[in-house]
Amino acid sequence: MRSSDPNLSPAPEAPDWRTPAEICEYRTTPDYAETLAFLERIAAAYPRTVHLEGFGRTGEGRYLKVVVVSRDGEFDPASIHASGRVILLVQNAIHAGEMDGKDACLALLRDIVRKPEASRLLDRVVLVFIPVYNIDGHERRSPYHRINQRGPERAGWRANGTNLNLNRDYLKAEAPETRASLRLFHRWLPDFFVDNHVTDGADFQYDVTFAIDDTPDVFPATADWIRSAITPELVRRVDLAGHSAFPAPVFLKDDTDPARGLVFNENPPRFSTGQMILENRPGLLVELHMLKEYRRRVTGNYAILRALLELLNRDADRLVSLNQEADRAAATLGASGRAGSEFPLVVAGSGETTTMHFLGYAYERARSEVSGTIGIRYGTEPQTWTIPVETGVSIAASIVPPAGYIIPPPWTRVIDVLEAHGVSLRRTTAEWTGPVERYRCSGMVRPNLPFEGRYPILRGGNVEREMGHFGECHRVLETLTFPTGSVVAPLAQRLSKVIIHWLEPAAPDSALRWGFFDPIFEQKESGEAYVLESLGREEMHRSPELRAEFERRLSSDPSFAASPTRRLAFFYDRSPWGLANRVGEYPVGRLRSLDGIPLT
Repeated sequence: MRSSDPNLSPAPEAPDWRTPAEICEYRTTPDYAETLAFLERIAAAYPRTVHLEGFGRTGEGRYLKVVVVSRDGEFDPASIHASGRVILLVQNAIHAGEMDGKDACLALLRDIVRKPEASRLLDRVVLVFIPVYNIDGHERRSPYHRINQRGPERAGWRANGTNLNLNRDYLKAEAPETRASLRLFHRWLPDFFVDNHVTDGADFQYDVTFAIDDTPDVFPATADWIRSAITPELVRRVDLAGHSAFPAPVFLKDDTDPARGLVFNENPPRFSTGQMILENRPGLLVELHMLKEYRRRVTGNYAILRALLELLNRDADRLVSLNQEADRAAATLGASGRAGSEFPLVVAGSGETTTMHFLGYAYERARSEVSGTIGIRYGTEPQTWTIPVETGVSIAASIVPPAGYIIPPPWTRVIDVLEAHGVSLRRTTAEWTGPVERYRCSGMVRPNLPFEGRYPILRGGNVEREMGHFGECHRVLETLTFPTGSVVAPLAQRLSKVIIHWLEPAAPDSALRWGFFDPIFEQKESGEAYVLESLGREEMHRSPELRAEFERRLSSDPSFAASPTRRLAFFYDRSPWGLANRVGEYPVGRLRSLDGIPLT
């Protein structure tokens, strides 16, 4: 009851620390200005625990912000690492229609600074989180984005200001947001990374699905720790928090028939957590289920983040040690003492399956009058499916790493990507001639439609399938001359895996696959038809073997026989003039040793 005494001041009202999403009962999610206002209010109230700093700008000029949460006012990455504490980096809204992690992080931050039992989450961990990564997409809000998602009322757009999906840009690093995030990552060099998402795809009972790579391309001791100590504990703790977790992304073998089971999903470095494998760090992909109401998704995201913080506090010393060992191992990939050691370029499902119980819903399969094909319609009755799940993993492609790579200076866009990743590069101070392994490539067929602004030849990963046709690259040993200023990327460094994946043509997100080397496949010199007619007659007269090969092609390949251009090219391509075109010669050299190369 209020006092009626006019000499007494009314008691001040307790501040309202509910998040914007909590205030509106999770009907909406705050825009970027509202999000920053909440964060700045907390930082002002708890300056020795919470710090905001910028790390770049988006394509449309918005300032990217990161929140640092530390128990003792220490906000310097080097000092934090020196103290032996773990740094956890959490990224939210890379797909800006999937903003659940943002609202979960706001609530988690509030609880850490205001609840004593939650403050213990900072005992051995410093939390660093990006509230909104794809800000330009986040501010393009509409009720008509994310048709297959239940709430909030308005959601952001999947891509950035130039319509690039930032979660396909990690290795090629073309967007300004990607460049900024790489600088942030290497400034903080976190011990563990989280990327928060919301699913597409099937319907099922689980509200939290997640994945942490423990495949053969992950440092073995780290993979063992993930399998034995982290993944099962996350499931247990999320379930105890009142949610339901499944420890894998859910990809049906057949989208119209769940009974056929789940398949392994490749995680190449165009994705954030695929990039973490190259950075020698564990990466957690969180996928909240799209059809669960927004409140349940946000609280599920909160539950898995809190569970992870508990585990990282428990295993802080072990994780720091594992990361140090993984970095040291990466720096020895090209060492002469490891000659013959295979490096996995592509990890894929082996086809080996395990029968599992999966919490789904009743469904029916029927021919659709809309699409004209067999479709699926999910019901609401919970069911437990017994289905095959692909659990076997194999190395689908591998190479023996060289000591390093040498890149001629004109290939500036390729070199620029390595620099954006913070790779240590050296340059030749004089022209150098020496033995290198180089690739000769042929048969590359680009797709007809663009993907992320390019016409790439990509392998798998999420819903993507093989795009175009990769053809063939075979390696030869040659003595070549490289001009002054050529760039050498030694593998004796922490980021050796980034170098390999960018410069080995067969790697799933290599510069060649993304089209950075497309000019090598263009023929720049040719001959007029009447000149090539004379060449062909002379060559058939000179070489009966060549005539016989030509005649075999005529009889066995009707399309060849019907094409005057291809018939003339048959002789030109085999002549000294045709060979001088050097079509398909990959300009990057693999170095067996750096000895004798004049380097800065």
